[in-house]
Amino acid sequence: MPLNRTLSMSSLPGLEDWEDEFDLENTVLFEVAWEVANKVGGIYTVLQTKAKVTGDEWGDNYYLVGPYTEQGVRTQVELLEPPTPALKRTLDSMNSKGCKFLAQSEEKPYVVAHFHEWLAGIGLCLCRARRLPVATIFTTHATLLGRYLCAGAVDFYNNLENFNVDKEAGERQIYHRYCMERAAAHCAHVFTTVSQITAIEAQHLLKRKPDIVTPNGLNVKKFSAMHEFQNLHAQSKARIQEFVRGHFYGHLDFNLDKTLYFFIAGRYEFSNKGADVFLEALARLNYLLRVNGSEQTVVAFFIMPARTNNFNVETLKGQAVRKQLWDTANTVKEKFGRKLYESLLVGSLPDMNKMLDKEDFTMMKRAIFATQRQSFPPVCTHNMLDDSSDPILTTIRRIGLFNSSADRVKVIFHPEFLSSTSPLLPVDYEEFVRGCHLGVFPSYYEPWGYTPAECTVMGIPSVSTNLSGFGCFMEEHIADPSAYGIYILDRRFRGLDDSCSQLTSFLYSFCQQSRRQRIIQRNRTERLSDLLDWKYLGRYYMSARHMALAKAFPEQFTYEPHEAEATQGYRYPRPASVPPSPSLSRHSSPHQSEDEEEPRDGPPDEDGERYDEDEEAAKDRRNIRAPEWPRRASYTSSTGGSKRGSVDTAPSSSVSTPSEPLSPASSLGEERN
Repeated sequence: MPLNRTLSMSSLPGLEDWEDEFDLENTVLFEVAWEVANKVGGIYTVLQTKAKVTGDEWGDNYYLVGPYTEQGVRTQVELLEPPTPALKRTLDSMNSKGCKFLAQSEEKPYVVAHFHEWLAGIGLCLCRARRLPVATIFTTHATLLGRYLCAGAVDFYNNLENFNVDKEAGERQIYHRYCMERAAAHCAHVFTTVSQITAIEAQHLLKRKPDIVTPNGLNVKKFSAMHEFQNLHAQSKARIQEFVRGHFYGHLDFNLDKTLYFFIAGRYEFSNKGADVFLEALARLNYLLRVNGSEQTVVAFFIMPARTNNFNVETLKGQAVRKQLWDTANTVKEKFGRKLYESLLVGSLPDMNKMLDKEDFTMMKRAIFATQRQSFPPVCTHNMLDDSSDPILTTIRRIGLFNSSADRVKVIFHPEFLSSTSPLLPVDYEEFVRGCHLGVFPSYYEPWGYTPAECTVMGIPSVSTNLSGFGCFMEEHIADPSAYGIYILDRRFRGLDDSCSQLTSFLYSFCQQSRRQRIIQRNRTERLSDLLDWKYLGRYYMSARHMALAKAFPEQFTYEPHEAEATQGYRYPRPASVPPSPSLSRHSSPHQSEDEEEPRDGPPDEDGERYDEDEEAAKDRRNIRAPEWPRRASYTSSTGGSKRGSVDTAPSSSVSTPSEPLSPASSLGEERN
């Protein structure tokens, strides 16, 4: 029976209903970015998913400005006539005279211009240099110099205060771009960034402390299944298993029902994205699984686009062999079924010795012979242009993960974005994520981290780090992240080898979980999706806009900031019911099959405690603390008087000082019984 999202909170209790009482009739918002209708990276996702909540707030007074590309216009833009006469006159003026605008309105509106990243920052600098009456906001999603520094072998976060930023930018030949980014940060009325860790980075490299942190959200409705998402996981996993059957033909000597699928995805930044740490941890995990005689097999996918010239012939052959076996089995099945049907029609039991003839056995023997293989299954699905120097392939050769029969960890490098039209692995990214068991993102430099966030809203556990915005955000709001399927790897206060050991421990512990434990954990992970909904996180952007209006137009708008106390904000407590540990989560019968679907209401465990998912969700709803949101600006009309109330500032809007370590998760929530 299909289920609604009863396991996930539809609303956060205690959350004040922030109705739109603010007068936006004479206020216009422009959001400017290079990735408006132009998919390059994560900023595209920010703008695309946030567009609805921003549009609901501003209506026809909200405009996105980006580069004109034919591909973007054809696939993502709906051409419409300007909704207002002022905008039409503006566009006509731009077409006839150039790009000068915004002076066509009969009644001059209050304009807010929000610029994302240094590519759009030059517009902000010009607005301030020409003294235009515009409230400006600049958001850096990752500092330019920080990305370059982390790509090198430097201890970035422990030496932030020691970098000579002008020298470092000049040596990397990005000084002109760095100056544009720094100028935009200093010229803006309000400077924001996406996470606490990036705020510390920006304070040192751009020399300005962000006014507010604006975490990235997602349109949760897009990812949250309206029926049981556990079934979606099973369906998507079956698609991945079909690919695995073909890829490992001739060496399919492991049980697919006892196989876990891990993955890492993103830009091909080998060290920044943590692919180096993941590979080293996989080698150690392979050793642990082998020496302990584990029956579990791990297939680790690397979905990172690189330079290729075509599919690997051996990989394509594997899928062809799989299809041939399937066709052969169907042919024999049809003949068998037809003979069985004819025998039953005449009222006799079939002679099993006559059900299959010599031709059938010959056909099956030929199919089996086609599966013989002398070489190991390929590690890479494509032909790489830089095979000898590719970082992932070079590391795989060093650690010896060649997909041999003795290996309990198999590696598949897919150097291309996933697509449902691919002849190799015909699934889109969302379906692929749903079918996996664990996303692993041990990034060293990750200002936010959309990949683990997408895993969370789809109910897939993930590994993140305390150097990623997502990891820090989850540590702030969850008392025990690992119990909810969010494993936080320490890459800030540990060396590389210690971080690898910790990741190996996470992976090995995950492999020891039973199927029921994984189901419980996925339910908990999915329940965190409301933390990442733009419905709530969009309010930080609202606060930034109101702060900018108050700074640019102090006679018309006021903003009353409020320092947040450490106890404010909403935080998930430790789970109130049975934790997902091997000792407390067992099958009701020792003979239960791995393929058997687990009930949502589990039987009592050995301690007599009954696991009830609905009851646990209800306890979590009661235990979540009411959030305190940023104050909004109040609008003062020409006749005086305030039209808007205010709300307290949320914890994420304050920025930690560089000398302060990130707060440990244990101090951020209390255990409830």
